[in-house]
Amino acid sequence: MATITKEKIQELTAKFGANENDTGNVRVQIAILTERIKNLTEHAKANKNDHHSLRGLSLMVAQRRNLLKYFSNKDINAARQLIKDLGLRG
Repeated sequence: MATITKEKIQELTAKFGANENDTGNVRVQIAILTERIKNLTEHAKANKNDHHSLRGLSLMVAQRRNLLKYFSNKDINAARQLIKDLGLRG
């Protein structure tokens, strides 16, 4: 499934946000997008001809890239730590 559960969103919000209701935080938004991208990537591997989902995946990747760019301009060290915590950029 390409979506994530409310429990997973709450877990990511508690881990990366200032509090459990801090869903607007850039760190939380990037973490949630990363989880959605992971799920949709698995879907794309199983359903190669699902071009609508592939478009959505590329849009999510672009949105995450823009948020990471914004966050790194704001605080480069925190952005690097977030990238390491999420396991991005191998």
